[in-house]
Amino acid sequence: MRERDMNKLGKYSEDEAYVRAKIRVKKMKGFYAHLASYIMVNLFLIGLIVFSGGGVESLTRFGTWSTAFFWGIGVAFHAFGVFGKDVMFNKDWENRKMKEFLDKENKQNWH
Repeated sequence: MRERDMNKLGKYSEDEAYVRAKIRVKKMKGFYAHLASYIMVNLFLIGLIVFSGGGVESLTRFGTWSTAFFWGIGVAFHAFGVFGKDVMFNKDWENRKMKEFLDKENKQNWH
């Protein structure tokens, strides 16, 4: 291939990477908006139940938490869809923990 053709291929790869990154950021923003609305609405509903006559004892009933519970399942699936299976324990987390344990062990060996 000629150099000019190679440059075009590189440009296409950069453009595709940009589009993929933009889509990923949009999905993440959507998830965080979903999470924020989940928190605000559920705090409002639970507060409404407690302060409109249910009292503190209403916090022990499932009905008070049912919306948060079932909607929480939806939020969890949304998180899985956006972040994949590595929502909590991704490679970065593994690497940080490994470094933390190795640093801790090295400090203990030097004392």
